[in-house]
Amino acid sequence: MVRIDPMASPKSSPQSLLDRRTLIAGLGAAALPAIWPQAGRSQGASSLALKAAPDRLELRLDGAAPGGPGPGGPEVPVWALAGRSLSAKRGETAAIAVSNDLPVPLALHWRGVDGVNAAEPLLTRRPLAAGANDAFPLTLRHAGTFLCDSGLLGDAQARPLRSKPLVVLEHETVPVDRDEVCFIEEWRLRPDGSAIAPGTDPKDTKPLFTLNGQTSFELSAPANQRLRLRFINGSQRTVLAVKLEGHEVRVMALDGQPAEPFPARNGALVLAPGGRADAFIDTGVTASILLHDGKETHTIGKLAIAGRVERRAPLLPAAPLPSNGLPEQFDLRNAQRFEVPLGVPVDWARPANFTPNAQPAFRARKGRIVVLALTNRGPIANVFHLHGHHFRLLDRLDDGWKPFWLDTLAIEPGQTQRVAFAAEYAGRWLVEQVATDWAAPRLVRWYSVE
Repeated sequence: MVRIDPMASPKSSPQSLLDRRTLIAGLGAAALPAIWPQAGRSQGASSLALKAAPDRLELRLDGAAPGGPGPGGPEVPVWALAGRSLSAKRGETAAIAVSNDLPVPLALHWRGVDGVNAAEPLLTRRPLAAGANDAFPLTLRHAGTFLCDSGLLGDAQARPLRSKPLVVLEHETVPVDRDEVCFIEEWRLRPDGSAIAPGTDPKDTKPLFTLNGQTSFELSAPANQRLRLRFINGSQRTVLAVKLEGHEVRVMALDGQPAEPFPARNGALVLAPGGRADAFIDTGVTASILLHDGKETHTIGKLAIAGRVERRAPLLPAAPLPSNGLPEQFDLRNAQRFEVPLGVPVDWARPANFTPNAQPAFRARKGRIVVLALTNRGPIANVFHLHGHHFRLLDRLDDGWKPFWLDTLAIEPGQTQRVAFAAEYAGRWLVEQVATDWAAPRLVRWYSVE
């Protein structure tokens, strides 16, 4: 089986194993449910209804359903956000309606949707109690691939809770033949076939990955077709590398924001938990969709080619996606600078114990550039996530930045990464950290833009 190594040199063996350190390094050096129904979006203002409720999902290990000898075995009880696929257009204000039919509180985070303080969990919106309903507006300033993240209060719950992708479409026509969501989720299954939530000791469990809810997903397409694939790492703890064998993967956007197009290194997209990448792929031959979790390779799907699209002119290199209007340049000379240590619990709290009266991680002035020095003092890789704004990953000497935006970054132990963002949106916002260990707790603090 081919091993994915996004950091390997051209002379590296394709059989070399991708370890955790190499996988995390790919985020800085290479950084970069079913087929998405366009008809699911209404014109004008959108109304997005969600219901958190018990569900069942067929999760098969080694081709067999858990608890049964083969297909047709018992399904695994999970919790899920029920409702149609979430889709809207840039500039719309979506009317969000949420009902909680679970026996536990619910807190939703609209990962990557900048500047909507009315939707900020734990600070503006309190956790939604069991049996309760909530409604609020969600202004969608930017087009891109986002995630309605249900995991904020999900640690150690009775069942894992599925998140839900959100696609915000550009007003401009994007020259692709098809636009598909590829939502990757990670499950930890006990011998009896039950699934455990993150923040729980994974002893005696096996990892299982699904693509769009399936353990063996198939995407059918003719050759010579250009696909826009919106990859989302729905794992709560694991950095993942995804690769489509035999195809160039051209990165067009990261974490919902357009990037200067570039080929994914060795064809592999490296995504932190909650990370997203839009990629253009020109279809060629039938190919496996491979996933690497830092330990081993998993085949999670297949691109099945049948027929061929005949074109009057050949496909040309893709132009950048339409800009969302984020600043092209930063003046770092007068930036506000703060240190945010990671990998240590001091001053951080579990979301269930969070109080807005705690001391903030930092206070920024509206309109200023903010530089954060993120140092991982823990023993394993740690994932940092910024609410409310996107940031640039700075070069080592603060003399430039990578040509893309992020809202999530994985950092190796002992490593310091510096990021910069324009403090555009006033209010109080969360920052998160979590170690890349299934049993590790999700931790939060807050910051203000005043």
